[in-house]
Amino acid sequence: MLGAPAFLHPTRAGAHEPAPATHPATAAAADAAIAASPLPGLARFAELAVSQATDAGATYADARLVRWRSDHVAVRDDHVSKLSSEDEIGIGVRVLVDGGWGFAATHSVDAPSVRAATKRAVSAAKRAGALRAATGAGPVTLAAAPAAKGQWVSPHAVDPFTQSVGDKAALLLDATKAVLGVAGVAHARASVAVVGEDKLLVTSDGTHIHQVFYRLMPQLSATAVDRRRGGFASANHEAAPMLGGWDYVTGLGLADAGVGVGQLAVQKLGAASVTPGVKSVVLAPSNLWLTIHESIGHPTELDRAMGLEADYAGTSFLRPQDAGQLQLGAERVTLMADRTQPGGLATTAWDDEGVASQRWPIVERGKFVGWQTTRDQAAWVGEPSSRGCAYGQRYRGVQFQRMPNISLQPGSEGYTTEDLINATEDGIYVTGRGSWSIDQQRYNFQFSGQSFWEIKRGRLTRPLKDVAYQANTVEFWKSCDMLGGEGTYRLGGSFHDGKGQPGQSNAVSHGCPPARFSANIVNTAGTR
Repeated sequence: MLGAPAFLHPTRAGAHEPAPATHPATAAAADAAIAASPLPGLARFAELAVSQATDAGATYADARLVRWRSDHVAVRDDHVSKLSSEDEIGIGVRVLVDGGWGFAATHSVDAPSVRAATKRAVSAAKRAGALRAATGAGPVTLAAAPAAKGQWVSPHAVDPFTQSVGDKAALLLDATKAVLGVAGVAHARASVAVVGEDKLLVTSDGTHIHQVFYRLMPQLSATAVDRRRGGFASANHEAAPMLGGWDYVTGLGLADAGVGVGQLAVQKLGAASVTPGVKSVVLAPSNLWLTIHESIGHPTELDRAMGLEADYAGTSFLRPQDAGQLQLGAERVTLMADRTQPGGLATTAWDDEGVASQRWPIVERGKFVGWQTTRDQAAWVGEPSSRGCAYGQRYRGVQFQRMPNISLQPGSEGYTTEDLINATEDGIYVTGRGSWSIDQQRYNFQFSGQSFWEIKRGRLTRPLKDVAYQANTVEFWKSCDMLGGEGTYRLGGSFHDGKGQPGQSNAVSHGCPPARFSANIVNTAGTR
């Protein structure tokens, strides 16, 4: 029996407790992050914007100060191939006047610039309110939210921005060296992207909150070449991007895992082309997270279902009245939206409207039950309060509904990945992220993966290639007949989930155990 390399499942499981206001192991690091922030010294400008907006007739106003930092270090083989760094501060002002939204932003955080931005936001809101009245859309109404006051720093031990570029590059070069030591490997790449998001929100409701987030995306890959037959294959370390500190990256042991990454790439050179047909698919968390993102995460965004994203990012096969009615999956399928998930890229203490983070069901025992909402969306589905899904990228992005962490819950039987494989007569085990395609309603889809193993009579028999699985969202989730237990739960996620016009990017995680489904397997090689 061939086994999947251990490095394919590297990420910690992640508990379900709420994100703590303080964290004993990282309290000193959190205090240091707040102390180093320039934003408290600029808070008076956010207060100025809110005061000016309300004086001009705004029924609601918020001002969001944001410092955004990013570092990206990449290496190829034995040399550094990319270095980039960014550091910016600005303020975004959002106001509600005459029932319409207005927004403006400036990178100059001084009194004249903030006053000018607030004036622009108020003017835009008045025009939007008049347009809503003329078209019969009605005024924007906000669900109530209690005033929030406090600060929160994403738990970490080591601030990633305290690590030098040289130290980051050295860690990555050690990893590529290990990969290149495997016979048959021709090239290796490694990189780490780090984002620091420092934000302070002031609202006319009395909210005053300060939060600091660190997000990291490590990557390691190998390319093997069959020079005799002219083929090549690649393999990736399946470490997930994570909310955390530099300690997360060092804890992955990339150099130690490099040999396994290289060996997997070489092994894939000899993989057999898949035979198409309807089969069982056992999906590892490193693959299934993306299917959750596309087939559950996006269609349960309420603005999509209401048609507000139709000309760019599509709509949804779900309708507002489907909540509480539609059986979307098998009874064993429960998916939770969770802004409190430890390590989750979309984890926060409060959203960008000051709404406290929550955990709530999207699909419960197979039934679709819950939407993702913001304060101005809650009334659309008869809910009294927001689910806390507002987010604006950097200071210049207006906050709107963005995806929380959404995760498939483990099964109660305590099954392991091996149990799922042992129970499968004829199927394919799929790991890692590959190509994906899904229609504008997020209904019909085709997904691939990184690595594939044939399953025969409960055993992994040989590696496969040219594999993709097809289904529609409802049939796929209704076919789920086995779930891994709590010990198999892992996080995956995306650093860059695009939405909106002008476009914005949101980071989001999805956790899950391995799970078994029925799907149509296609051979992606085409005619040879």
